[in-house]
Amino acid sequence: MIELPSGVDINNLIDDIRIFSWQAADIFLYYSKLLENSDDKRNILKNNNEDDPVTLADLKVNELIIKRINEKYKNINWDILSEENVKISSKIFDSKNDWIWVFDPLDGTKDFIQGTGNYAMHLALNFKQKPYIGFVLIPDKNQLWITDGEKTWCEKRDGSNYEPILLENKILQKMTLVISKNHGNQVLINLIQKINFCKVKKMGSIGCKIASIVQGESDIYICLSLPGKSSPKDWDFAAPESILKAAGGAITNLDNQELSYGKTNFEQRDIIVATNDKKTHGSICLEIKNIIQKNNIYTT
Repeated sequence: MIELPSGVDINNLIDDIRIFSWQAADIFLYYSKLLENSDDKRNILKNNNEDDPVTLADLKVNELIIKRINEKYKNINWDILSEENVKISSKIFDSKNDWIWVFDPLDGTKDFIQGTGNYAMHLALNFKQKPYIGFVLIPDKNQLWITDGEKTWCEKRDGSNYEPILLENKILQKMTLVISKNHGNQVLINLIQKINFCKVKKMGSIGCKIASIVQGESDIYICLSLPGKSSPKDWDFAAPESILKAAGGAITNLDNQELSYGKTNFEQRDIIVATNDKKTHGSICLEIKNIIQKNNIYTT
């Protein structure tokens, strides 16, 4: 087991982040209720960027979590990489610390605005550029997914919890695929048609998609970023990866290589595959790669 920074106890840390997370959930649920009113909606939206919207909920949760961590853990040798701070700061995030919090206060902002409930808060503690401890909060589903680096479980607000349910091994064509609801592209559609999955689900938030795999509702997630287009970032994947891997699943690029964090632009590009079984993950990636090459579907 990896040793946390001096002065940090893992059980106490999880207890604290649990409290902070449910405080964040209250903020999300408050603003999601206000979003039902068109007049309030105009006040809650903080920019006019339809592709990358920001709401008051993003900013309030960003402020809350960072403040709580800094207040509770003064002088601890770690940094916090936050999506919202990267957006609003002209200063380049350049941390040399082994320990970095990777934080997305609201993943799935479009779904949050649309009222689908498929949005999440992601918070991961990375060690040497690899996710270690992770939290994925899904307020509308009363779910807080937690990993201590060794196991994964889900808690409800009342403190009750349950274990992951990873589905049994399946061949690719019998898998249920979950993909993005708001970030699709024709290349991915072509790939899905060639594979002919048993079922395809669409939802927002990578955290929600990975949670659907961990609780047995889906088998596989594919993210395909086109050259020159936007792509997911470190804060989109760090916490979901930690949850999935500790539960027994896997997430890699198409060559079955682990995701690389801490690049200058924080981008997670090309094709990323997440599955419910680390034992068969490599062979699934290879099969997808062969289908892509055979049908000339995707070129970088």
